[in-house]
Amino acid sequence: MTTILWDTNGTEIVKTLAAERRTAGALASGLALTLVVIADEKHVDEAREAATQAAAAHPCRLLVVVRRKVDADDRLDAEVQVGGQMGANESVVMRMYGRLTLHAESVVLPLLASDAPVVTWWHGDTPEKLAYDALAVQASRRVTDVSTAEDPLAALRQRAKDYAPGDTDLAWTRCTPWRALLASGLDDVAAVPTSAEVMAEPKNASAALLAGWLTARLGVKVKQVPSRGPGITGAEVRFGRNDVLRIDRPDGYLATLSRTGMSDRQLPLKRRSLGDLLAEELRRLDADQPYADALSAVTGDKGLDGRPAKREHVWRDPMRPAARRTAGKSATKSTAKKRTTTTKAKKTTAKKPAKTTASRSSGRGRRS
Repeated sequence: MTTILWDTNGTEIVKTLAAERRTAGALASGLALTLVVIADEKHVDEAREAATQAAAAHPCRLLVVVRRKVDADDRLDAEVQVGGQMGANESVVMRMYGRLTLHAESVVLPLLASDAPVVTWWHGDTPEKLAYDALAVQASRRVTDVSTAEDPLAALRQRAKDYAPGDTDLAWTRCTPWRALLASGLDDVAAVPTSAEVMAEPKNASAALLAGWLTARLGVKVKQVPSRGPGITGAEVRFGRNDVLRIDRPDGYLATLSRTGMSDRQLPLKRRSLGDLLAEELRRLDADQPYADALSAVTGDKGLDGRPAKREHVWRDPMRPAARRTAGKSATKSTAKKRTTTTKAKKTTAKKPAKTTASRSSGRGRRS
């Protein structure tokens, strides 16, 4: 059941939510988080549908903020729904008018689910300083989508400049299957990567982040090659001159994984819906360091903390595993300590007889 409140306030919304929860009973219990969605009127239905799809896997309280006319009279209209089509979730769609649009956090804060983390998603335009936005400060995760901007690459550079732990972008989520396939293809590789390429339609932010991820993890130069699309159509990693690992997906549905000296494999690699992308980001609420590394690699920016992202290469020499090298270093250090201790002990032992002889001689002198 949906309850519509015209020209209301935050107190009335809280009371209506409580009444709807009592009516819904068990459907309103066990909320995992609060999902705050900021969208304009044109995309509010799309954002709400995607959030509802993501909430099916992550029971949450959905708070949709729609900013209307700033020059209108101050007013707040709300739609409150618990259960029903929302499943085991709660939904509040708030349309704000006048100066209230500049202080949306004053309405959102009292509606946050108690003792539950907050995730904020901007479906559309994002503030220039994301980490300082009033609706971003209260969130443990901040989700954006640079693909909705007029210039996705410029928006990606802006995200890199004001990056803070907890930020992520759906352009990064779109390349997750590509990263998974490439990582699985590199698991049994003994050769050293020398170069890489990413093929995608021009100004594709996901392709740029995939190239940044390859640069950060493999430590090689990655070339971005334009293609017809849709989205990312291919990725290639070279090992020397004749050894190549390649993934091709020309139609956006089926990918072909090929490797020099091995038979090709057909793998599903379908482009996912907005709800599936959002659901993936709701699975984790900690900082996404690989995303920060990819941002730093592709843009060269260091983020708000002023420190470059740490880059760790995925590839390791199979003849000298990291554990063996570490063990060897520790063993060498312990052996060196033992040698030093033994040398000191020998020196001490060598000095002691001299002292004993001197004391004996001095003693005989006294007796004589």
